[in-house]
Amino acid sequence: MNNENPLQPPLEMRQIRLGTGVVREAVLAEETAVAVTVNGSTMAVLMATPRDLTDFATGFLLTEGIIAGAGEIDGPEVVEHPNGLELRVWLEGLPAEVFAARQRRLTGGVGCGLCGIDSLSEAARDLPDQSAFLPRMNLDALRGAMTEMRARQELHQETRAVHAAGFFDAKHGLMAVREDVGRHNALDKTIGHMARHSAPMRTGAVLLTSRISVEMVQKSAMARAPVIASVSAPTAHAARLAQSAGISIVQLAGDQEIRIFSCPERFD
Repeated sequence: MNNENPLQPPLEMRQIRLGTGVVREAVLAEETAVAVTVNGSTMAVLMATPRDLTDFATGFLLTEGIIAGAGEIDGPEVVEHPNGLELRVWLEGLPAEVFAARQRRLTGGVGCGLCGIDSLSEAARDLPDQSAFLPRMNLDALRGAMTEMRARQELHQETRAVHAAGFFDAKHGLMAVREDVGRHNALDKTIGHMARHSAPMRTGAVLLTSRISVEMVQKSAMARAPVIASVSAPTAHAARLAQSAGISIVQLAGDQEIRIFSCPERFD
């Protein structure tokens, strides 16, 4: 089975009738239930786009604090079920209390971030401080990377229904772009891709096409990414969290407007 895209293509065609009576084909993005299981126990069930699943499993487990690097994973094995997909991962030496603390109790929808976490302390977990990582970020270069990422959103160009996340490094340019119906999933896939290629994220910026929420900051911090750039603004809580974790947030809105919400010292 193709572990990356087992349900290819993740698109569905439907006929639509416009007001003129013209019938055209519309391309719809697919979403399916994806269960992440670790050592035989379900970690979480999320709605996701069924592609780049190895990146997704790796990034999700890394940002949840279950693993510290991609080399710890055996798998994932992708298993098809009548109602969705299962990503089976095997880990050695996983403390039961670590797994239990982050285990999701509910199914998370595509817009779900902290769904299923049953402890307020886990929702507000301590994050690694990124203050020591001070890559210089040229704002024009960041804007150019955002434009390039939009051009590489092949699934969105077909469907107009998915989010994207990417990673930009001043030396290497736009190193990754991943898409998903869920913005958290797109970021997990990007983080997983970088981890699987042993590419550190402390030298650049996470790029997003979506709102910057608390969990997007948490995931970026767990991936050791010191900068987040998006077309949208952060929530107030996310901006405070980013400042406390030493993460710079910049909104690149429109052709001219740039707004920096935290840790401005990294930007030229």
